[in-house]
Amino acid sequence: MDSDRLNLPDTSVVKIDLLGHQLHFSQDPNSKHLGTTVWDASMVFAKYMEKNCRKGRFCPSKLNGKRVIELGAGCGVAGFGMAMLGCDVITTDQKEVVPLLQRNVKRNTSTIMQANGNLGSFGSIKVAELDWGNKDHLQAVDPPFDYVIGTDVVYAEHLLDPLLQTICALSGPRTTIVLGYEIRSTSVHEKMLQMWKDNFDVKSVPRAKMDSKYQHESIQLFIMGAKTCGAAPGEDLASEGMETKSKEDGQSSQMDEDGLQKDCSPSAALPDRDLTDWEARRCGAMAARLLRDIKIN
Repeated sequence: MDSDRLNLPDTSVVKIDLLGHQLHFSQDPNSKHLGTTVWDASMVFAKYMEKNCRKGRFCPSKLNGKRVIELGAGCGVAGFGMAMLGCDVITTDQKEVVPLLQRNVKRNTSTIMQANGNLGSFGSIKVAELDWGNKDHLQAVDPPFDYVIGTDVVYAEHLLDPLLQTICALSGPRTTIVLGYEIRSTSVHEKMLQMWKDNFDVKSVPRAKMDSKYQHESIQLFIMGAKTCGAAPGEDLASEGMETKSKEDGQSSQMDEDGLQKDCSPSAALPDRDLTDWEARRCGAMAARLLRDIKIN
């Protein structure tokens, strides 16, 4: 990845190598809308899909033709990753973000077309406006979907209920929900997890299954499906190394040696070498969080 630290004013394009192509996602971190920034969880999501696409549920042969909707897509990284694996994706956000999202979709689709001469296993991706809870917007995208995805869509408590209602409106009994999320507020994180456990079977992706570079201890991926007594939509997750949260106490049934949710605060130690672009980006995010919390008298 060739990008500067998070949200610097001069970072207008984020580059990421994905499935043999270098994609360019325009962003505008100076805008008043959070959706015009490429957030790190979207890159972790896309690279996770890339790493796990050779076999299992995320291989192109199984994803080909699957209908996917991305919520709070922002610049469109996560949705584009699934389109590259053969899915038919509708990537959505609020009206103010749609023009930037459309530009990124058009630019990267053109990049792949020019490189390959055709789209190969590429499915399709189109952009739609979707305000969470808006019945007209929900009907227009024609649910239910095979997959509902989103990254960094939860950052405030008041968004939890509208997000849940929207996910449920877009889902059917066999819909799989995949969310990527960076922990910024412990209280919001805990409320979010409890809400997910109350409504879905929740799996947590261990970091060993993520791309070795594109991961961070504060960024988590969750895979969820409808609660059933038998086989759930994500019935093969355990065999793919997912960690399952019990309904009673939220503990992992496949705990790693450090536990499912150890302290998710960023590590204070820096490696004794030059930082990679990704590490520099994460340090920038850490510094931004610290500065946000510091009150200068």
